[in-house]
Amino acid sequence: MLLTPKDILTKDEAWINKYDIFGDFNDILSAIPNDELRGQINDYFLRRIPEDAKQREINEAIAKTLRKFPELIDRYIRLKEDTGEQAVALSKQKVLETEAVFIRQVSALIESLREDSKFYSTADNTYEEAYKRVLFLKQVIENNDGYRIFYVKGQPLKRESDLQLMFRLTWYASKDDVNTEVNNGRGPVDYKISRGSNDSTLVEFKLASNSKLKQNLAKQVEIYKSANQTKKSIKVILYFSAVELANVKRVMNELELTEGKELVLIDAQATNKPSASNAK
Repeated sequence: MLLTPKDILTKDEAWINKYDIFGDFNDILSAIPNDELRGQINDYFLRRIPEDAKQREINEAIAKTLRKFPELIDRYIRLKEDTGEQAVALSKQKVLETEAVFIRQVSALIESLREDSKFYSTADNTYEEAYKRVLFLKQVIENNDGYRIFYVKGQPLKRESDLQLMFRLTWYASKDDVNTEVNNGRGPVDYKISRGSNDSTLVEFKLASNSKLKQNLAKQVEIYKSANQTKKSIKVILYFSAVELANVKRVMNELELTEGKELVLIDAQATNKPSASNAK
């Protein structure tokens, strides 16, 4: 048994990182105390932004400005050093969230699996087995208060990694080979379930709030299937609000996709879940 220190269970960007400096560029520029230098930098930056610039072009202009004026990076680092206590507090909060999800709340899911003695004794192929486990996860989240796993202090955590881990727990005692982040040349897929060389199924999890959801549904799994030499896949989408569900439905209509074995939606909304005594 390997015990993992809880303080390394979170997986986020470092306190000082490339994406942060791009997002905070205006604040960094404003922090330059020399008015003349600040004006020169701003002028240099604006001259490199075309009309109707897209975000990619703006980021390119920021990168050129940072290379031209490295003192901006020094200023950014100083700002981060001045707010170091905030970094510690944020890191501590993320550790507490992880502890809440993976030490306390997941216990309920594990107990549900243990109570179902027939859950692991199935002779189906990997596709049918994977689908049954996705449906079990859907049942627990939607109808057995499993959605609470994804909430801390009433707010959804919205991390695809949490849903992926929940799914992994459903494969306890399985005779299948269950691998995560399998990369056979075209990028890692969330799960590849295998039983020999002729029976394998891919399972990919996405949040409805993912900005690249349409691109993922249209291309990603098909590319993975080709790389992993399998024709079977299941895509699972988790949503936390009616707005997110509407967005998923819109994407599905545009791609002419329907909900079924290859595409499963899971409702993790904290509202609109009446008790059995009040349900109609």
